[in-house]
Amino acid sequence: MTSQLHSASAPTYTLSEGAPTQDPASSYSISRPGGRGGLLLLQDTQLIETLAHFARERIPERVVHAKAAGAYGHFEVTHDVSDITSAAFLGAVGTKSPALARISTVGPERGSADTARDPRGWGIKIYTTEGNQDWVFNNTPVFFIRDPIKFPSLNRTHKRHPQTNIPDSTMFWDFHNNNQEGIHELMHLFSDRGTPASLRHTDAFSGHTYKFTKPDGSFVYVKIHLKSDQGIKNFTNEEAIKIAGEDPDHNVRDLFDAIERKDYPTWTAYLQVMKPEEAETYRWNIFDMTKVWPHKDYPLRPFGKLTLDRNPQNYFADIEQAAFSPSTMVPGIEASADPISVLQARMFSYPDAARYRLGVNYQQLPTNLPVSAVYAPMQRDGFANFRGNYGPDPNYVRSSLRPLNYGPAKVSHDEWIGKISEFSSEITDEDFVQAKGMWDVFARYPGQQENFVHNVAVHLGLAIPEVQEKAIEVFARVDKDLGKRIKEAIAKLQ
Repeated sequence: MTSQLHSASAPTYTLSEGAPTQDPASSYSISRPGGRGGLLLLQDTQLIETLAHFARERIPERVVHAKAAGAYGHFEVTHDVSDITSAAFLGAVGTKSPALARISTVGPERGSADTARDPRGWGIKIYTTEGNQDWVFNNTPVFFIRDPIKFPSLNRTHKRHPQTNIPDSTMFWDFHNNNQEGIHELMHLFSDRGTPASLRHTDAFSGHTYKFTKPDGSFVYVKIHLKSDQGIKNFTNEEAIKIAGEDPDHNVRDLFDAIERKDYPTWTAYLQVMKPEEAETYRWNIFDMTKVWPHKDYPLRPFGKLTLDRNPQNYFADIEQAAFSPSTMVPGIEASADPISVLQARMFSYPDAARYRLGVNYQQLPTNLPVSAVYAPMQRDGFANFRGNYGPDPNYVRSSLRPLNYGPAKVSHDEWIGKISEFSSEITDEDFVQAKGMWDVFARYPGQQENFVHNVAVHLGLAIPEVQEKAIEVFARVDKDLGKRIKEAIAKLQ
């Protein structure tokens, strides 16, 4: 149903089945003497529909990424990348594709304060002539884990304690003390970038390594970066806490208001490009989400611009029902053969979460519907199937009754030969090298090392002593002075 707010004539109020009805503020009852209302009647369809629908208005909240802002816009190609990908929406400079972006905190609930110290997740849907291209990014270039089995545990420790139902510093740090591959991400989280002052002033990173491919079988590995053209703007820890109490929807409001006043935010898109033969000898595993590719090794190559210029008309329909997955890719872009498989796991988990929240036909919802033609007759029926269900067309493969054309085959898959075995990545000194580099970067900016130490001390100081001691040891592996300074800062706070 479309909005009637600005229609020329007043719409007629109806029940949901279309029958015109009387005043929606009234209900049927057996009148008492004197005309006063009495017992209600079950035949009052309007009352029953209204109450029954109200109890079912909420759909399952996202387990992660529940609190979000969102807007529509477009992605425009600004630099030629046809030498490394055949993706049509990237095929020519000036090509514009409509887009939707949803930017969220990760751990907290939908009603939480959006200035919380937390990563920001980006879901970007680009509606291309070859289907939807989803980019599911974070505002940090690295992540906490590289083993997919740890993903639920990670997020539980960033949420509420199962007994007290409040966030718990002890379980947060206990997890990270014993899964130290996330130290680089912790350096990001407890810097001031962990509390963005505005979603317009945050970057977005693919984190994962993808392939850009061509029909001849050639491919390159890429990481994708979106850099805010507004610059970076953050709150200090104390500012974020203050704003959380005064305006818990500050960042949602900031993005909406900026677009309403036509101050449209933009992000420049860059690639880091690596040849397959370089990946074989590079210092770090190029698929490891806890590591970056230093820009001195693989400089940024600009290729496009994302602009957000239209607010949703209805938040639930446009943003809450939007679904994003790293498995949603167009020809010319492929998943890398990630041997650690966080990417592979997400490619299952994200669509599965959408099926649970929105139903098996969630791709038919307008906000998720591609602008290109869809013909997937082997996916039929199910709840809320409302786009014709392919009529009498064959619902099985290899039918001679309805010949089909096919898209290009996937190219350049790596081959893997080995035995099935249990695997968990190990922690080595290499996991602390980039974290140490980030600590040294903080030193170039006045007050950033001090802010980082303070932010960690405030959070870690709420944990039990033995967890504090272990966390200090972890930070000492980054830099001995860092561990010492955190220990001293906790002592002062207590």
